[in-house]
Amino acid sequence: MDRLILFRHGKAERDSDSGDDFDRRLADRGVIESAAMAERLADLGLIPDLVLVSPSSRTRETWAAAASAFPKAASRVERALYHAEESTVREMAEAAGETSNTVMVVGHNPGLQDLTIRLLAEGNAPQTLIARAHGAFPPSAASVFLFDAAGRPSYDGLFFPKD
Repeated sequence: MDRLILFRHGKAERDSDSGDDFDRRLADRGVIESAAMAERLADLGLIPDLVLVSPSSRTRETWAAAASAFPKAASRVERALYHAEESTVREMAEAAGETSNTVMVVGHNPGLQDLTIRLLAEGNAPQTLIARAHGAFPPSAASVFLFDAAGRPSYDGLFFPKD
């Protein structure tokens, strides 16, 4: 894997009809912001080869809103990404990266935010950037990292929907 894009799901409704967190759908704002973030990433050339998507309604809907910006990307739903911890997200991305240059993960906090902070720290990013990621990783946020041949990360972008 040369590049990893962590993409948090869009703004979701507070509750689902079933009462189950897994079934919470995107709010209208979430659809709009997810599509806009995907367009922004694509415009910058940050285009995944493979997208790993948590199976929850809101993450699948985020990918549905974003997919048209990445028409050549393959995608697959991964059950283990539902509320996955940072270590699980990283392991799954690294495994997918064995056959894909750019991997995107569409998932949840706190796992994506925690992994963003960890990769920023490992890549010796400025403390101001680490503090910004620590302060918030809102719905439809994305973080992007490059990896060298030894697997060491370096910061390639931190994008919030309101920026």
